[in-house]
Amino acid sequence: MRIALGVEYDGSRFCGFQSQKSGVRTVQESLEQALSSVADHKVQVIAAGRTDTGVHANAQVVHFDTEALRPTHGWVMGSNIKLPADISVLWAQEVPKDFHARFSAQARTYRYFILNRKSRPAILSSRVTWVHRPLDAVHMQQAGQVLVGKHDFTSYRTVHCQAKSPVRTLHSLKVMRHGDFVVMEVYADGFLHHMVRNIAGVLIAIGSGDRPVDWAAEVLEHRDRRQGGMTAAPDGLYFHQVDYDLRYGIPVNAQEAGLLML
Repeated sequence: MRIALGVEYDGSRFCGFQSQKSGVRTVQESLEQALSSVADHKVQVIAAGRTDTGVHANAQVVHFDTEALRPTHGWVMGSNIKLPADISVLWAQEVPKDFHARFSAQARTYRYFILNRKSRPAILSSRVTWVHRPLDAVHMQQAGQVLVGKHDFTSYRTVHCQAKSPVRTLHSLKVMRHGDFVVMEVYADGFLHHMVRNIAGVLIAIGSGDRPVDWAAEVLEHRDRRQGGMTAAPDGLYFHQVDYDLRYGIPVNAQEAGLLML
C-alpha cells in the first residue's frame, strides 16, 4: 500500500531534506530510518518539496510504499518514537497508488518570517531572519505584486537551478506586518531553487529603502540572476502548505509555522 505522511521539522540542524552521499544529517535520512524500523523493511520516502539547508517545514507531505500492515496511528506514534526531537510526523493515511507527494501537488505555499527590530533574537534564533533596519512592509507588498502571474523567473533562481524551465505562475504574494514581525507568504504552482529567498532578498532591499519599489519589476525583466541582489537567509523560510486534488483527502495545513504569537 501507499502511505502519505504530514511532517514538520526544524531545519536549522539539517543539511536540507534530501539524502546526500556525503553522509551529512538530512530530514529524509532520519525519516527513512524511523519508518524502516516501524515497517520492519527498508523504506524510501518522496517529498512534496526538497527544502534546502536551514529551511523549516510545518506542512511537508511525503509518501512511501510498504507491505507492512499498520494502523495509521501506528505509523505516527511509531515513527515519532524513533525520530529526533526536531522532526515530528503529524498524520498518516493510506492513499491511492497514483498519489505522488511531488508530482500530484497542484500548488505550494511558503512563508518567510522576518524579525524586524534592533536587537537580535534569542528564543527564535535560526527560526526567523533578523533585519535590524526598519522595513516598510507596505512598499514590500506593493513591489511584490508585479511578480504575481506567469513569468520567467530566471532572475529569481540560483544559477545552479536544474529546472528545465524558469517559468512559474505565482498565484499570490502577500507581505504583512505583525508588530516586530514582517511575514511574506508566496503561493504558486511551483518554485525554482532559491526562488522564495531571492524574492525575499529583493523585497527586503526595497523595504529598507536601499532600492525603489519598481526594482522588483526591473529584476524580473532582466532575466539575469546577477541583477537580482542578495539571497535572503534560510532561517525564516517555512514550507507551509501543499495543495492536492480533494479526492486524495490530504489534510490542509491550518498551523502558523510554529509562531503562535502571529
